Amino acid sequence: MKVDFSSGGMAYDVGGTVGAVQTQAWGLASESDRLTDVLLVSPDHLTPVPCCSVTREKLRGGHCTDTTAAGLQHAALIEALCAAGVRVQTVEGSAGLPDMVYARDAGLMTPWGYLPLAPGAAHRRREAVVLAAHIRSLGIPVLPQVSAGTIEGGDISVFRDGLVLIGCSGDRTDEGGAREVAELFERHGWRAIVYRFDAHFLHLDTQFSALSGDQALACIDVLDDGFLAALAGEGIDLLPVSYKAARRLGCNVLALGDGRILAAKGAGLTGTLPAEGYRITELELDEFTSCGGGVHCLTLPLARQTP
Repeated sequence: MKVDFSSGGMAYDVGGTVGAVQTQAWGLASESDRLTDVLLVSPDHLTPVPCCSVTREKLRGGHCTDTTAAGLQHAALIEALCAAGVRVQTVEGSAGLPDMVYARDAGLMTPWGYLPLAPGAAHRRREAVVLAAHIRSLGIPVLPQVSAGTIEGGDISVFRDGLVLIGCSGDRTDEGGAREVAELFERHGWRAIVYRFDAHFLHLDTQFSALSGDQALACIDVLDDGFLAALAGEGIDLLPVSYKAARRLGCNVLALGDGRILAAKGAGLTGTLPAEGYRITELELDEFTSCGGGVHCLTLPLARQTP
């Protein structure tokens, strides 16, 4: 079932201009269908929080967020999305929520409504309430929040219609949260694969990211053999990304559909992806990758158009 939504709020249109949000269909059943609508949170309060290995390493090197540069990089991301024909909703950041700019983690758009998640990091838990309120204001149905445990959106890949992959490190996403989300999809006839990994890798999307309905980027050297076998059993072809590239958020990309990919500069993908027929646009996002998140983390898809 598809439902239309409308809002009196502001949004960036396809041409990059700002205007009233138009009525359109919501929902998605794939990480790689054509992206039509996305939500971003402005980086007003971005501050490095030493809660993941990448950020701790950057802080040891003396990193300090440049808020002006972060604002310009975020604006360039919005411009690139608009140029790709995507309607962009923006939400203002909130004081005391330094990681809310990583909009992916507090909620998930499903084929049946927006699902508020339950962030495992204590400083991120209020994000779910803030974003759910905004989503509800758009007229989008909001499902009951996950309550059986913790789970963050970077650990969920709605890979393709009928298949969802869920990462579970026991830290950001625990067994209860992973199982509750898996059961939601299973009730609608989907297959759910839960992948358990070490918390060093923070989220699934630091190791694995969909490119199409049958292909993904993956840090194969760190994925366990059972998960690799499960992916092979689903007919998913993996393009390898080295561990060092994965540490630079090389697996953390956004599929726009039609073979178009957004990635952070320095991810080392300019040779791999074009050789496979993808068109890659790289953006300078070091203010965000230094705080632990790439383009996949920064974007919360609201609607994708299934061919």
